[in-house]
Order: sequence, then structure tokens, then C-alpha cells
Amino acid sequence: MAEGQILRMCHWTRWPLLAGGNHLRPFQRSVYVLVVWTCLCYGLFQISSHGSADSSSSGAGAGYAGAGPVNSRLLLQKVTETPLTSTAASSGVAVGTATQPATSTDPAGVKIDRTKPTDDEDMAPFIQQRVPNVPFEFWLREKAKIYGKNHTCAFYPSVFDIKFNNNYWQMFRSSNGTFYLYGAYHDNRPAVAKATIRILGMIDRIEPTVKTHCLLWYDAAKDPVVMPVVEYKYVWNQKWGNYKQGLLQPYLMACHLPTAAVLANKGLPLDQVPISVSLTEKGCEPPTNNLRVNNNVPAKKGRFAVCVKGLDFLREDLSVRLVEWIELLGLLGADKIFLYELEVHPNISKVLRYYQQTGRVQLTPITLPGEQPNVPGLRHMYLKSKITSKRQNEVIPYNDCLYRNLHSYDYIALMDTDEVILPKNVQTWNELIDIIVPKSLAAANYTRASYNFRNVYFWDDAEHSHRWEANIPRHMHMLQHVYRSYNYTKPNQYVKCFHNVQKILTLHNHFPLACLGGGCTSYPVEPETAHLQHYRADCVSTLKKSCDTEYKQHLVKDTIIWRYKEDLIPRVSQVLKSLDFFDQNKAEANQL
Repeated sequence: MAEGQILRMCHWTRWPLLAGGNHLRPFQRSVYVLVVWTCLCYGLFQISSHGSADSSSSGAGAGYAGAGPVNSRLLLQKVTETPLTSTAASSGVAVGTATQPATSTDPAGVKIDRTKPTDDEDMAPFIQQRVPNVPFEFWLREKAKIYGKNHTCAFYPSVFDIKFNNNYWQMFRSSNGTFYLYGAYHDNRPAVAKATIRILGMIDRIEPTVKTHCLLWYDAAKDPVVMPVVEYKYVWNQKWGNYKQGLLQPYLMACHLPTAAVLANKGLPLDQVPISVSLTEKGCEPPTNNLRVNNNVPAKKGRFAVCVKGLDFLREDLSVRLVEWIELLGLLGADKIFLYELEVHPNISKVLRYYQQTGRVQLTPITLPGEQPNVPGLRHMYLKSKITSKRQNEVIPYNDCLYRNLHSYDYIALMDTDEVILPKNVQTWNELIDIIVPKSLAAANYTRASYNFRNVYFWDDAEHSHRWEANIPRHMHMLQHVYRSYNYTKPNQYVKCFHNVQKILTLHNHFPLACLGGGCTSYPVEPETAHLQHYRADCVSTLKKSCDTEYKQHLVKDTIIWRYKEDLIPRVSQVLKSLDFFDQNKAEANQL
């Protein structure tokens, strides 16, 4: 382009020669030489300036090889320094334990993952974590042996023969109803008459009558042991609604383990627990499901675990409140918190990943079975509209949490993230239970299945239209909200419990539904000893009519929770700082 300009500019300098030939006077010749010299200088200047402009344009990302490498790399460096937000948790994938990919920089300065593809065995822990109810690692290890070894009954089902439903459920279609299976558990508690395999799931039948069988798969056995299903335990009450044929109903099924003689005949140790179990109708027919049997027996037993139903906070950012809640439960003595996840805000995912890495939280993804919607947002609307179906779905994670921890903890508490059981006169749950149990035995000499705590509302908006509590950060929701209703909800209404793991057969949100060794017994803890603090903006829907007159009209200031503030505030601040939640420009103002 610059060379063409020079030719065009210098072309007109020939006109004196063309017009006058060689008959130029000395003065004319001097002027002509000066013009030619000016033309050449101007042309060289244009070449230089265009070259610089092209180089600069290439360096800004035009993509020409060899042009502007320094500027290009600086831009790439700024791009790669921008943090990426993981959305794994909100899409229903377990998070928190996967290792970070190994990145490297190629000659062009681009950072990419250079990890080499792994074989199936290296993927086993990754897959097993995401489908915990499938015996994937066992199947992968033994598949070469088990496909052709059985000549008397069904073959061990391949992972690829399982009929999955909505990621985490396994299907079994019988002649009278469809089963959606979620988990299987070994139960040999002292109060159980015979060691049992229990299967938790939902069936589209009320009072199912179809005869079904458990195919118990043992390590090193040539074929499964077939045992009949001896019980369909309804994990609901027909008076609560949805008692209709065709609607999904929660059930806990039971199969006894084989006798010592049967195990000995197969050459199996008498104390061996099945690796997995399949549910069929006709016994030795090809199964479409294969559930890994949970049999967690830790070296050391904990005292308290907390179970939380499926979190459903797609757009509501409760991350900071969640940190305060988790840290308070730690101060109270909760050994571990087990949460189930439907869909959550990315900031909540960040908090849960952090606590999962510390070992204080276990997060399990869950979906709704059958034809219920699982699209984020639509599922939230469905559960908000179908309250009874929502409650029926919730008993699945509650009972899964119970049976996963049969041998791991003495007590479990089912709570929401806006609730906390708070002692009045002692600091921890350990101290509290050591007071409650002797009191209950003194009242009646038998061990209770649960110990229930009265519910009282701490209102979200109380007093905050006027002032904030001094010397407490404003992001500490529970420490800031210390005005509660004077009246407790009625005894046995909206209570939460410490459940004795050795006594419970099935659980509901507020009470045990069925217990071992007879009827369920629950000891009511007097509010002077401890109560359930429930942080809400309004009453539950069933109390709407009486909420203003009975629960909002008379308030009292209750600062018992401030006993924990000296430990709680720095713990929460440390976590929020490490997760980069603080806006440094406003942090100081927030402390006022």
C-alpha cells in the first residue's frame, strides 16, 4: 500500500520532463530536484508509520504469526487470571472431592488441561461418588469373572443393564406397580430380630400386594441368594393426603438375610454382608436394578449428626447465613452435617464445597423420581404448588440419612437451615443430652426413641426498621435477630428432635413414624431446658390466620445465642474472608 502511494506521488514529478524535454533552465532544474527529494522523504515517512500501525494491530489480537507476541501474551495472561465459577452443584453433580486439572502453557501462551485421558478403573472413584447407590467399583473390578459364572440363577447385572430414572433412582416394573429405588442398607441393630437388608424407594401403589424378592449378591459367591420381601413399610400417614392409587408413595422394604446354614452351604462367612441387592418379582429373573448395600461401620462412633432435606435455593443467596448456621452447629457439638441438594445458588455451592473439603459436611445430589419435573426452576414451582408431594419426597433423604448412619452416630437431628436446637443452661448438645436422658428415665424407666423440642419463632424483621445490635456484624443473621414470639407453638406441633438411632425404623420431619420394639415414644423437653429457634419472616401457612395475634403481637428479647458470639463471629469471618465474600470497601461499615 505504501509503495503504491510513492509511485503515484512521484509519477507527477515527470511532467516537466514530458512537457519540456531536456530544455530546462538551471532554476527549473533546482526546483524539480527539490520536489523529487520532498516526495521521497514523504514516502519513507508513510512506510514507517504504516508499519508501526500494522504491528500494533497484530499485537492486539489480529492473529498474524510473529506479530506483537508481547502484547498478545499480556492479554492472555489477564484472561486466564479471571476466576471461573463452578456450577456442578447446581446441576445435580456431587462436588468437593474432585482434583483440579493439571494445566500447562503451550508456546502461544494458552493455558489448557494437559491431563491424559484415563482408563475405566481410574474413573471408578469419580463415578462411584456421583452414583453412590450403584456398586460401580465392585462391578468394574469383578465384571470379567461374574458375567459367565452363574448357571442356576440370574447373572449379576451390568451397570449398563440398570434402568436409571432421573440420575439417582433405579426402576423395577412389576405386574402391579412401578418401583423407583433410591438406597439399600444393612440393618443388624440389637433391636432387630433378624439381620435385614432394607430398600428405600417410592412405588406408584398404595398398600402394594405384589410378591417380590431380593437377589442378594455376595462377593465370591457363584450365584445370588434369593430371599422374599417380608415387609412394605409405608413411610407416610394416609390421613396426610395423596393416598391415591397411581401417585408415588414412599416405602421401606425389607428382606431378611439368609440363615447360617445357607451361607455355609455357599461357602460364605456367617458375618458376610451382601455387596449389593436387586429387586425382582419372580426371583431368578434378569434384574433391572442393582443397589449397593450401605454398611458404614467407622472405627469411632460420633454423638450427633444433622440431616437436611433437599436444598432448593436456585436464586436465593443464603450463603452467608449458611456459614453462620454451620459454624454454630459446630460449636454446639454436631459431628457432621449431611445435606441433600436439589438446586442452589452458586454462592451456596461455593460454601458447601468449602465445608465438604474440611470433612464437616457431606453433600448428596438428589432428584425427584418418576415423571415429576426436574428442570431447575420448574421443579421449584412444582414443589411449591404440590405441598403434599413435596413432603412425601422429603422423607426419602431423611430416611436415607438415618440408614447411612446406623452405625456412625448415637443421635441424628432433622433440621432446616433456618432452625437450631439451643440449650438454655449449658453450652453443647452433649451436655444437654446428658441432662435430658436421666430426666426422661426418672419420669418413666425406658429409653425414648426421640427427645423433642418446642418451636418458637425469631422474626426476621423484628426491630431492624429501627436499629442494629451493637458490636455484632450485620451479616450475622442469628446474632442480630434476637426478638422472638412470646408464645411457643403448641406442644407436639412443629417440634424437632434428637432421634435415637438404635430405636428408629422410619422418620418424618417432626417425629419418628415407626420404631423398633413397639410404638414410638418421644420425651418432650421443657422450654426452660432447651428449645428450637426458628428464624422466619412469617408463620408457616397452617398458622397464617392466628400468626399476628398469637405470635407477632407479643415479642420478647432473647439473647441466649449471644453466649456463642465470641467464638462464632471470628469463625464466620474467617470462612467468609477465605471465600472472598467481603467487599473490602464496605467491610468496616458492616462491623458497626
